[in-house]
Amino acid sequence: MLNQKEKNILLKIARGALENYFEEKSYIYKSRLTKNLKKNLGAFVTLKNKDNLKGCIGYTSSDDPLYKTVSDLAKQAAFNDSRFNKLTSNELAKIKIEISVLTEPKKINSVKEIELGRHGVIIEQGHKKGLFLPQVATENSWDLKTFMDYLCEHKAGIPKEDWKNGKADIYTFEAIVFSE
Repeated sequence: MLNQKEKNILLKIARGALENYFEEKSYIYKSRLTKNLKKNLGAFVTLKNKDNLKGCIGYTSSDDPLYKTVSDLAKQAAFNDSRFNKLTSNELAKIKIEISVLTEPKKINSVKEIELGRHGVIIEQGHKKGLFLPQVATENSWDLKTFMDYLCEHKAGIPKEDWKNGKADIYTFEAIVFSE
Protein backbone atom coordinates (compact mmCIF):
# COMPACT_ATOMS: atom_id res chain seq x y z
CA MET A 1 0.00 0.00 0.00
CA LEU A 2 2.92 2.41 0.65
CA ASN A 3 5.98 2.60 -1.56
CA GLN A 4 9.48 3.25 -0.21
CA LYS A 5 9.35 6.95 -1.06
CA GLU A 6 6.12 7.37 0.92
CA LYS A 7 7.59 5.46 3.88
CA ASN A 8 10.64 7.74 3.81
CA ILE A 9 8.40 10.82 3.72
CA LEU A 10 6.50 9.62 6.80
CA LEU A 11 9.75 8.93 8.67
CA LYS A 12 11.00 12.40 7.73
CA ILE A 13 7.72 13.94 8.94
CA ALA A 14 7.95 12.09 12.30
CA ARG A 15 11.59 13.09 12.83
CA GLY A 16 10.88 16.69 11.75
CA ALA A 17 7.99 16.97 14.20
CA LEU A 18 10.31 15.98 17.07
CA GLU A 19 13.18 18.21 15.97
CA ASN A 20 10.91 21.21 15.60
CA TYR A 21 9.33 20.58 19.00
CA PHE A 22 12.69 21.26 20.62
CA GLU A 23 13.21 24.32 18.41
CA GLU A 24 9.71 25.51 19.41
CA LYS A 25 8.59 25.67 15.78
CA SER A 26 5.66 23.99 14.12
CA TYR A 27 6.67 21.46 11.51
CA ILE A 28 5.33 21.79 8.00
CA TYR A 29 6.30 19.19 5.44
CA LYS A 30 6.95 21.08 2.23
CA SER A 31 7.27 18.34 -0.38
CA ARG A 32 4.41 17.02 -2.43
CA LEU A 33 2.15 14.60 -0.59
CA THR A 34 0.80 11.55 -2.40
CA LYS A 35 -2.78 10.31 -2.32
CA ASN A 36 -1.76 7.49 0.05
CA LEU A 37 -0.33 9.97 2.55
CA LYS A 38 -3.59 11.91 2.53
CA LYS A 39 -5.75 8.87 3.37
CA ASN A 40 -7.34 8.68 6.81
CA LEU A 41 -5.63 5.62 8.28
CA GLY A 42 -4.77 4.39 11.74
CA ALA A 43 -1.11 4.32 12.72
CA PHE A 44 1.28 3.85 15.61
CA VAL A 45 4.62 5.58 16.14
CA THR A 46 7.17 3.72 18.26
CA LEU A 47 10.35 5.30 19.59
CA LYS A 48 13.28 3.14 20.62
CA ASN A 49 16.63 3.98 22.17
CA LYS A 50 18.82 1.10 21.00
CA ASP A 51 16.43 -1.83 21.58
CA ASN A 52 14.66 -0.24 24.54
CA LEU A 53 11.17 1.12 24.09
CA LYS A 54 11.00 4.87 24.74
CA GLY A 55 7.40 5.53 23.69
CA CYS A 56 4.60 4.08 21.58
CA ILE A 57 1.25 5.68 20.86
CA GLY A 58 -1.27 5.21 18.10
CA TYR A 59 -4.81 5.01 16.84
CA THR A 60 -6.61 2.16 15.09
CA SER A 61 -8.33 4.78 12.94
CA SER A 62 -8.05 8.51 12.38
CA ASP A 63 -10.11 11.35 10.99
CA ASP A 64 -6.89 13.08 9.92
CA PRO A 65 -4.71 12.32 6.90
CA LEU A 66 -1.91 9.82 7.54
CA TYR A 67 0.90 12.38 7.31
CA LYS A 68 -0.73 14.54 10.01
CA THR A 69 -1.53 11.52 12.19
CA VAL A 70 2.12 10.40 12.07
CA SER A 71 3.34 13.89 12.97
CA ASP A 72 0.98 14.08 15.95
CA LEU A 73 1.73 10.54 17.13
CA ALA A 74 5.49 11.10 17.03
CA LYS A 75 5.09 13.97 19.50
CA GLN A 76 2.66 12.01 21.66
CA ALA A 77 4.98 8.99 21.81
CA ALA A 78 7.87 11.26 22.78
CA PHE A 79 6.11 13.38 25.37
CA ASN A 80 2.80 11.81 26.42
CA ASP A 81 3.42 8.07 26.90
CA SER A 82 2.97 7.86 30.66
CA ARG A 83 5.09 4.70 30.88
CA PHE A 84 8.27 6.62 30.06
CA ASN A 85 10.08 9.84 30.86
CA LYS A 86 9.62 12.55 28.24
CA LEU A 87 12.13 12.58 25.41
CA THR A 88 14.94 15.10 25.91
CA SER A 89 16.77 17.01 23.21
CA ASN A 90 19.96 15.07 24.12
CA GLU A 91 18.19 11.74 23.42
CA LEU A 92 16.74 12.77 20.07
CA ALA A 93 19.76 11.77 17.95
CA LYS A 94 19.80 8.30 19.57
CA ILE A 95 16.12 7.59 18.97
CA LYS A 96 15.03 5.25 16.19
CA ILE A 97 11.53 5.86 14.83
CA GLU A 98 9.28 2.99 13.77
CA ILE A 99 5.92 3.56 12.09
CA SER A 100 3.09 1.05 11.77
CA VAL A 101 0.32 1.95 9.32
CA LEU A 102 -2.79 -0.11 10.10
CA THR A 103 -5.53 -1.73 8.11
CA GLU A 104 -9.12 -1.50 9.35
CA PRO A 105 -9.71 -3.87 12.33
CA LYS A 106 -11.89 -6.91 11.57
CA LYS A 107 -13.86 -8.84 14.19
CA ILE A 108 -12.99 -12.52 14.27
CA ASN A 109 -14.94 -15.52 15.54
CA SER A 110 -12.00 -17.71 16.55
CA VAL A 111 -8.43 -17.13 17.66
CA LYS A 112 -7.51 -19.78 15.07
CA GLU A 113 -7.83 -16.91 12.56
CA ILE A 114 -4.86 -15.10 14.18
CA GLU A 115 -1.52 -15.44 12.41
CA LEU A 116 1.24 -14.40 14.80
CA GLY A 117 3.59 -11.90 13.22
CA ARG A 118 1.01 -10.98 10.58
CA HIS A 119 -1.94 -9.87 12.68
CA GLY A 120 -2.19 -7.28 15.38
CA VAL A 121 -4.94 -7.97 17.88
CA ILE A 122 -7.44 -5.83 19.76
CA ILE A 123 -9.42 -7.33 22.64
CA GLU A 124 -12.45 -5.57 24.11
CA GLN A 125 -14.63 -6.36 27.08
CA GLY A 126 -17.06 -3.66 28.11
CA HIS A 127 -15.08 -0.45 28.43
CA LYS A 128 -11.74 -2.28 28.75
CA LYS A 129 -9.57 -2.63 25.69
CA GLY A 130 -6.03 -3.75 24.83
CA LEU A 131 -4.01 -3.82 21.62
CA PHE A 132 -0.80 -5.43 20.40
CA LEU A 133 0.83 -4.60 17.08
CA PRO A 134 1.71 -7.57 14.84
CA GLN A 135 5.42 -7.37 15.61
CA VAL A 136 4.95 -7.83 19.39
CA ALA A 137 4.55 -11.62 19.19
CA THR A 138 7.65 -12.16 17.06
CA GLU A 139 9.81 -9.63 18.94
CA ASN A 140 9.05 -11.49 22.19
CA SER A 141 9.06 -15.03 20.70
CA TRP A 142 5.56 -15.61 22.09
CA ASP A 143 3.18 -18.38 21.15
CA LEU A 144 -0.53 -17.59 20.73
CA LYS A 145 -1.46 -18.45 24.34
CA THR A 146 1.26 -16.22 25.81
CA PHE A 147 0.40 -13.40 23.39
CA MET A 148 -3.31 -13.50 24.22
CA ASP A 149 -2.85 -14.02 27.99
CA TYR A 150 -0.51 -11.03 28.18
CA LEU A 151 -2.81 -8.90 26.01
CA CYS A 152 -5.78 -9.62 28.28
CA GLU A 153 -4.09 -9.34 31.66
CA HIS A 154 -1.51 -6.61 31.10
CA LYS A 155 -2.94 -4.45 28.32
CA ALA A 156 -6.73 -4.73 28.69
CA GLY A 157 -6.85 -5.44 32.42
CA ILE A 158 -9.24 -8.37 32.07
CA PRO A 159 -8.85 -11.98 33.25
CA LYS A 160 -6.36 -13.74 31.00
CA GLU A 161 -8.69 -16.64 30.22
CA ASP A 162 -11.40 -14.35 28.81
CA TRP A 163 -9.95 -14.63 25.29
CA LYS A 164 -10.78 -18.35 25.40
CA ASN A 165 -14.30 -18.29 26.79
CA GLY A 166 -16.03 -15.81 24.47
CA LYS A 167 -16.41 -13.12 27.13
CA ALA A 168 -14.41 -10.64 25.03
CA ASP A 169 -14.58 -9.40 21.45
CA ILE A 170 -11.44 -9.97 19.39
CA TYR A 171 -10.38 -8.02 16.30
CA THR A 172 -7.38 -8.43 14.02
CA PHE A 173 -5.63 -5.97 11.76
CA GLU A 174 -2.47 -5.91 9.70
CA ALA A 175 0.24 -3.29 9.61
CA ILE A 176 2.89 -2.01 7.28
CA VAL A 177 5.85 -1.61 9.62
CA PHE A 178 8.98 0.35 8.71
CA SER A 179 11.69 2.25 10.55
CA GLU A 180 14.72 4.45 10.20
